[in-house]
Formats: sequence, C-alpha cells, structure tokens
Amino acid sequence: MSRRSMPFWSYIALSAAMAVLSLTAMASPSRAAGLDHLAELSSQGYRISAEARLLGTGDQQGEVLGSITPDLMLTPASVTKVYTAAASLDAWGPQYRFTTELKSAARPSTDGTLNSDLILEGGGDPSLVSEDLWRLTQRLYQTGVRRVTGNLVVSQALFGPVNCRTTDRCDALERSDNAYSALLTSAGVNYGSWCVQVAPGAVGGPARVTSCNSHEPLFGVDNHVTTGAASSTSGFGAVRVVEDGQERLVLRGSIASNALPQEVYRASGDPARQTAATLKSMLELVGIDIEGTVSVTSDPAPGGATRLAAVDGKPLQEILLRMLNYSNNYMADMLALDLVEAPQAQLDDAGAALEAFVAGVPGHGPVVLESGSGLTVGNRTSAQGVNALNEYMFQRSDLFPLYLAGLQTPTNGPMRFIRRGSSTFQSHVMLKTGTLNQPVAVRAVTGYFRTSSNRWGVFTVMVNGTSSTPYISWSRVLDLVSLDLDRMIANH
Repeated sequence: MSRRSMPFWSYIALSAAMAVLSLTAMASPSRAAGLDHLAELSSQGYRISAEARLLGTGDQQGEVLGSITPDLMLTPASVTKVYTAAASLDAWGPQYRFTTELKSAARPSTDGTLNSDLILEGGGDPSLVSEDLWRLTQRLYQTGVRRVTGNLVVSQALFGPVNCRTTDRCDALERSDNAYSALLTSAGVNYGSWCVQVAPGAVGGPARVTSCNSHEPLFGVDNHVTTGAASSTSGFGAVRVVEDGQERLVLRGSIASNALPQEVYRASGDPARQTAATLKSMLELVGIDIEGTVSVTSDPAPGGATRLAAVDGKPLQEILLRMLNYSNNYMADMLALDLVEAPQAQLDDAGAALEAFVAGVPGHGPVVLESGSGLTVGNRTSAQGVNALNEYMFQRSDLFPLYLAGLQTPTNGPMRFIRRGSSTFQSHVMLKTGTLNQPVAVRAVTGYFRTSSNRWGVFTVMVNGTSSTPYISWSRVLDLVSLDLDRMIANH
C-alpha cells in the first residue's frame, strides 16, 4: 500500500510503533556518542533524529562522529527547503529564469489600439515583484499600445489557485495577520503579500499610510494608528480581512513622531487578483487605458494569442539565496510547484516531484514530502537522509557552491536567533534551520562544518516535541548542538 493511499488510522498506528522503537534506541548511550549534550533532550521526552559525520575525500573515508536514532523519521519544518533547493538546481541549473508574458489575440493598430483582451500569463516566477511588472508594462508601451478595448485578464493556468493545506493558509483566504502564510498561484507578485508603509503624521493625529508598490493603496485601509510624542512607544497591529469580496487592511496602534517609517506585509486573500490590480495600476501610470473589466482565469491564453511583451525574472541562484536565507515559504512552495510538469499542479503533486528527485539520492532512504516549504506537518525525513542529500550536493561540483551559498554562517546570518554558540561554531558551520510551533515544537537544523584540519562534515539535528513536551527554545537546542560540534571540529 502506498503512503498516499494508506488509511489515516494505519498511518497513526505505524507512527506510534516507530515512536516506541525510537525511544528504545534513544536509551542506548552508544547511539549518542559524540552528541552527548544533545542527548540530554532524549531523557526529557523529546524525539530526536541526529547525525554528524565527516565526508570522505580522496583516500580518506567518511566517519560517523555522533548519532541519535539517525534513521528516525521526524518533521523537518523548513529544513525541507534544502530539498527544494537541491531539486531545483538539479532540474534547471543556477542561471535558469522564469518568464512572465503579456499576450493577445490581436496586434496593436497604427493608432495604438489593441482590439482584444490583454492577457498576463503567469510563468510561476517565485520572485516576481512590482519592479518586474513595471518593466513589463514599459515594454508593452514600447510596442505602441496605448489603449485596450478588451479586458485585462490574469491567467494562472500553470497552477492556481492552489488549495490550502495548512491552517494558516486556509485562514488567509479570509483573514491574515502575517506574510508567511501567503497563498500560491503561478501569476503571483510581491510574494503573494500586500505591503503598506506606516509613517508618523502630526502629533495627536493619524499616522500616514501609503502603499509600497503603487501611488495609492489598491485595497481598503482602516487606519487607526495615532502619532505619539517624540520617543514615545511605537507599536501597532495589522490584520488583512475580506469583506463582501473586497480586501481591507485594518491597522491599530501608535507610532512616535520621530520614528522611522515601517513597512507592513500581510498575505493577500487572492494573489492572482492582487497581481491584476497591481498590473492595471501600472498600465494606467505608463499611459495605457484598459476599457474592459479586470478578471482572473485558470485557463491558458487562447491558441491564437501571441506574445506582446515579456520579462525574465531573477536567475535561480538569486532566488535560492533569498528563499533559503529568509526561509521564504511562498518562494519554496512556488519552486516545488514549478517542478511539476503537468498543468494545474497542487501541493501533493509538488511533493511527489520532490520525492522523485530524492529517489535518485544515494543512501537517502524513505521520505514523505507534502510541500516544498515545510509548513505541512506531514513532511517526514531522517537525519541520515538529509545528510545523504547534503553529501550528494557536496559531490556535485557544478552545483555545490550555489547550494552552499544559500546556507547561513551563524556569525553573519540574517536570522539573529542563530548568532549563538562559540566562535568556533559561529565561523566553522553553515546551516539551515526549520521551526514549527504547532501542534508541537519542531526545531531542526542541517548543514556543513569544517574541522580544524579543514575536513568537511555534514550534520542534521531534528528535535520534535510531544504532547507532554510541546515547546523548546531555539537557544536551548543551538547551545547543545554548538557544544557537540565544537568538540568534533577541534578533534578532527
């Protein structure tokens, strides 16, 4: 029986049996050799899969330096993104670019009139932003188009709308207080999120709220942020809601009169319509009138439609830097969906594409991937498996530098919470972390280390909480990992 056809109760029973076996294995001191500090968490009830080992080079053989149930399959959270990065590099190479097109079934007349619909066909670009749409509209203007008598249509035929698989994303259809739960479409822009800038106004009066990507906000704004005295406390909340089919951002709080402007990002309830509104605004600014309506479709452009203008996105290597360094869920799931060859892909299809890639990684073993971001708690892998992936990419001399560049050295990491541990850990390790807090805590980390003799090693640590241990701080996990890796680095 396949994993996807297994009854839910059978899957739970199997997981319970695996948990019993894993706890038995954790009790063996020899399994924790080399990871003595991390092993403290096992006795506290946390489920752990961990392994650190040297990589073989030339006539030197690789050596396992420490492990704790390395084959135990646990939730990796955003460590999943290293799978997405590796599969993307393998499929397309670092210089690949996604293309977004404007098409029409007609050509502009000599007076600049386009007597047909203008269709934006989304190319699944995870990094498409307003600047790219501006270049696209400028290129359309350069073809001579000044007026469109038809409709403006945004086509998400490649994939979209993508069904939500997590609570946060399902909630975002109606309400969102974050940007990490952005919904998915092949025709998305600005990472599927709206952005406003909040700046102080006159003391005692309302703050000034402007759009980050257009002259005026393209959605309703309820501004309840007041301007306080200089050096007063600044703090405000923002919730994007949908009412009567229209999106609206509700802001409440205060901002000091001498505070710098602050940008606020909130996931859009319909990212394809967000793209349509943004594009229409830019067409108007550049001097192209749209006389028809604005709509979104999941159908492709008509067979007779031809390209009027196009824009290529950033190279894949730049996309991966942003996706990994900032653990961008939207970009990761977009890339995973792009790996699917059939149109109208869903996250299950993206997971299957990632699993197909992993099947070709030597020594990996079983894996369950339901998304490319790791937001889905059903993702399962082992420390041994992730290390096999890291070793595989290490051996890919054509791709390894780009893969490694997406990882963070703690001392220079954009995520402040990883700037912990000794100077050895901070400078001899490159890593990717993963975090989930519901239904239980997940703290996962993977990457490479360099020993004092310049040997390369790989390590993966996944700590999953249980109902009796639902939370653990990142500082606790990283401090223990740092102590164990410090010793390995110094001793080799």
